[in-house]
Amino acid sequence: MSGLREISIQTIKGVGAKRAAAFAKLGISSVEDFLYYLPKRYEDRTRFAGIKELKEGQTRTVRATVLVSGDRRSFHRRGFCITEALVEDNGARLSCVWFNQPYLKQYLRPQSRVILYGRAEVYAGKLQMTNPEFELVDDKGDDEALNVNRIVPVYPLIGGIGQRTLRKMIKGALDKHLSGVGDPLPASIRVRNKLAELARSLANIHFPESEQAREEAFTRLSFDEFFLFQLPLALRKARKKETPGIRHTVDGALTARFRAALPFSLTPDQEQVIAEIKADMASGQAMQRLLQGDVGSGKTVVATLAAVMAVQGGHQAVMMAPTEILAKQHYEKIKAQCAGLTVGLLTGSLPRKDREATEKAVREGKVDFLIGTHALLEESVRFRDLGLVVIDEQHKFGVGQRALLPRKGRNPDVLIMTATPIPRTLAITLYGDLDISVIRQLPPGRKEITTLNFDARDAARAYEMAREQMRRGRQAYIVFPVIEESYALDMAGARKMFEQFQSGEFRGFRLALLHGRLKQEEQQEIMRRFKARELDCLVATTVLEVGIDVPTATCMIVENAERFGLSQLHQLRGRVGRGTDVSYCVLVSDTSIEESAARMQAMVGHSDGFMIAEEDLKLRGPGEYFGIRQHGLAGLRIGNPLSQMHLLKNAREEALGLVARDPDLAAPENAGLREKLLRRFPEYETVMVVG
Repeated sequence: MSGLREISIQTIKGVGAKRAAAFAKLGISSVEDFLYYLPKRYEDRTRFAGIKELKEGQTRTVRATVLVSGDRRSFHRRGFCITEALVEDNGARLSCVWFNQPYLKQYLRPQSRVILYGRAEVYAGKLQMTNPEFELVDDKGDDEALNVNRIVPVYPLIGGIGQRTLRKMIKGALDKHLSGVGDPLPASIRVRNKLAELARSLANIHFPESEQAREEAFTRLSFDEFFLFQLPLALRKARKKETPGIRHTVDGALTARFRAALPFSLTPDQEQVIAEIKADMASGQAMQRLLQGDVGSGKTVVATLAAVMAVQGGHQAVMMAPTEILAKQHYEKIKAQCAGLTVGLLTGSLPRKDREATEKAVREGKVDFLIGTHALLEESVRFRDLGLVVIDEQHKFGVGQRALLPRKGRNPDVLIMTATPIPRTLAITLYGDLDISVIRQLPPGRKEITTLNFDARDAARAYEMAREQMRRGRQAYIVFPVIEESYALDMAGARKMFEQFQSGEFRGFRLALLHGRLKQEEQQEIMRRFKARELDCLVATTVLEVGIDVPTATCMIVENAERFGLSQLHQLRGRVGRGTDVSYCVLVSDTSIEESAARMQAMVGHSDGFMIAEEDLKLRGPGEYFGIRQHGLAGLRIGNPLSQMHLLKNAREEALGLVARDPDLAAPENAGLREKLLRRFPEYETVMVVG
């Protein structure tokens, strides 16, 4: 398909410069990219649901005629517009409501025929759909064969391009270019796994001939994604066995002194993980280990002990964190714990003079343990003898970024840490090149966090809880999903609510606003003041998600909690309960949404991050759960590791087998596969060495 990658999307009928620019924002610039712009769902329009058949709580597709439409201003929210339409189907009527989209009125004219997709509710005694997706029906259009009397694809919308226009453009692209789609997957693998050809699968993923054809296409494209994810892991695992590592001195005076100075005892889980790390580091083969541990389980002290082991044998260690706040926090804590080590800090905001001095000391081996952010990846950062790489909150870094740091040493040991637990069977498959350690126990003395779920209308109760904690000399966080308010999402933002809180609910308390658009120096100064207890409450966005450790913070309020994934909520909840006081996490959400209520109940009912991870995967699928590009599950736009575990395992076995037969992917039948891997997912180029 490499030829289609070179053909501009503007060669497709209907895609001009303006639309090409809209597609480009999503990384779609070629015909190949466009053919992989996949539907988000399908509608079976061979038979529509009748309005008479609708029951409360059902999500259905109906075909109806607009009787009347109009808009009005909200009595409760200034400047907020509500568009309403009454539609009819065979004498049965349905009310439809859209919020703050006044332009819809020009489309929903009386006698217009529409296809509506949404959830039926009963409001004021009448059947209603709120914010349903809709399409205008044109029975005389020449493209109606794409839109009715078949299984119809529904795409994520781009730049105001309607569904019908998108379908027409994609059908045109398929008609013109499908014959140019080659199949990079070796025929032997396709036959063994009973997979359809790629061209047929692309046609049926967009415009299925039948439900069975759609399922076959879904299976083939899912297998491709899994296989292309597993292949670099298999290659990296093979390379790891071939290259000798460092045989570290894991027991000695430095490690004994470090352990003796700890003001607490390590948990049995921590001791078990340390034993696994010691065995790796003493083996002479480079360690590649993933350390999973719930929020607050004590992963950092384990990683610090591993760094002490590396330094004990005359090597250097480095730890990379995703934010300056977290890097500085690690630096301060580790420097206090490691009296016998020279600990350095390197971040992007360091003054040039200090940065150059630190880099010089690292090159000369005068820094034993360097802690920093993405700044560590700069070419100017060079080590005298790097023996251990620790990457904290690994899902915040791209695959290529994670691979760059170990290259600054001669095959150093690598310890990757995550506080986003992944079910073990899934982790073994997704991280096939890594050994896995798990810390499940929390240190003694840590109290369980009380989690509550309030409806948005009861937010005042949450604010009173926060005020009560602050009156007792403790501190609170209030987290919003966005900085600015969003009428489209009907959601308040952190900035506006911060202003309201200052003069309203939290008047008299010391507040600050923290978000990712602030300069690093400003963020750090706000966190310094909060840690020094010069502030009572932080109003923030998800910049708080990772690593903030303030023992006196005992109340976390998450606004619009239904907008967050469960694992993200669990991470946020972990910002409180860091001390010995009873702590609270209050989720303020729209409890009228059935799915949202179920997710919030999972948070209230579970404190174990691994159980929450399983629920999150079930409810959201892997794309949202992992954060596709940052986590490294590049291209998992359709495959679901949880529901397609058998397919993922098959792809893993095929990848391992292929690498065993052809470790350089040099065979002619693998040329297309190699090209697709390196061209479609260029970030993999830094984690594999082929040829």
